[in-house]
Amino acid sequence: MSTAPIDIAVASTSTAVAPVSLGQAFWVWLRIAALSFGGPAGQIAVMHRILVDEKRWIGEHRFLHALNYCMLLPGPEAQQLATYIGWLMHKTRGGIVAGALFVLPGAISIMALSWIYALYGRVGIVSALFFGLKCAVLAVVLQAVVRIGSRALKNTIMRGLAAAAFVLIFFLSAPFPIIVLGAGLIGYFGGRAGIPAFQVGGGHGAAKGAIVEDADTLLGEELPAHANPTIGQSLRQAAVWLTLWLTPVAALLLIAGQGSVFTQIATFFSTMAVVTFGGAYAVLAYVAQQAVENYHWLQPKEMLDGLGMAETTPGPLIMVLQFVGFMGAYRHPGMLSPLLAGTLGGLLATWVTFIPCFLWIFLGAPFIERMRGNKALSGALSAITAAVVGVVLNLAIWFAIHTIFRVVQPLKWGPIHFDMPVPGSIDLWALAISIAAVVAMFRLKVGIFMTLGGASAAGIGLYVAGILS
Repeated sequence: MSTAPIDIAVASTSTAVAPVSLGQAFWVWLRIAALSFGGPAGQIAVMHRILVDEKRWIGEHRFLHALNYCMLLPGPEAQQLATYIGWLMHKTRGGIVAGALFVLPGAISIMALSWIYALYGRVGIVSALFFGLKCAVLAVVLQAVVRIGSRALKNTIMRGLAAAAFVLIFFLSAPFPIIVLGAGLIGYFGGRAGIPAFQVGGGHGAAKGAIVEDADTLLGEELPAHANPTIGQSLRQAAVWLTLWLTPVAALLLIAGQGSVFTQIATFFSTMAVVTFGGAYAVLAYVAQQAVENYHWLQPKEMLDGLGMAETTPGPLIMVLQFVGFMGAYRHPGMLSPLLAGTLGGLLATWVTFIPCFLWIFLGAPFIERMRGNKALSGALSAITAAVVGVVLNLAIWFAIHTIFRVVQPLKWGPIHFDMPVPGSIDLWALAISIAAVVAMFRLKVGIFMTLGGASAAGIGLYVAGILS
């Protein structure tokens, strides 16, 4: 196998695929970005269908190996997977094109919706639309619990890790990063010791059917030349991406000080970029807790509205963080106009969230490509995925409490601390729409987009009928 100046050459097999240029790959990545609705599971399925089954750029085993690494990273695994495969195909330029295009449609969509929400969110019909939307979000998150759990909780140890994670975060308010770090360490040493329970696999799964072998694809089975970088090349990558990431953060700390909302957005979401393992749903549990209860950037129901926006637009689900940054700066604009402050806050949150993703891939992918089949890494992935089930269940219950009940009150008993709904404050219409969304997705197998659209239409219908004001 030889390596072309830009493109990875064809594997020596009669069924191999012809090389593609970076320009040709651009349009494929743009197509993937435009079709990437429904959270990480749906986005990864789209990538698998196009890149593995349709284009045969990469084989089944290599695709899952890349996905497993991305699931071990903090941040959005679907965007990082696109960056990884783009890097495999066309070096650093390919990774930037794939990763940036994956984010761009969602960033534009969420910014536009944030403006509409800030200007018209309290108008009756808009409020009614988001009322229905946030009811359906509960069904979406429950489906994530079931999907991840059906793959990850294959034995008693994995179920125990999930249960422990749920108790720690829901009842004891344990920091999410500590939970993930502890699970990862348990899985790493369990996998290294060869304990079978930690070798259950991971990821969101691939499409069923005939497996596309690595040897029959564009990339083939061998390592590309750029998967063996020199120390100097790695240091240059680190310097470039750390500078792009941390320069705005340092500038805000020096110029605006720690009390500025922009400094808080920069430092908080930079921290999230380092510690938020386990996918978008797990990240949102921690972000919602901090943004609502600590920083007071937005209300619980507004967090649900933002998640509904992200579910119905293309791109990473974690793009909801742009909405959080927008609302935080919009409500604390300082000397700026609220809309300008919100726009800058949203863009800042997006920048410090996604720039680190390129750093993790361009530094780590060469090393990971040489470690395919490592048992310790597989064990860490399995344990983290199991813990994420418990964390996402916590998110589902948090959403349910703040969607179906109008009033909640904190309950404290020793180290136990959680929100308790007031039974008399139940919203029967929210309960009805939430149940209908669960039935639609689980029983009738209606897709996410259709379910969210139907729930939004139900909210508007209630408004037209005079039930919602």
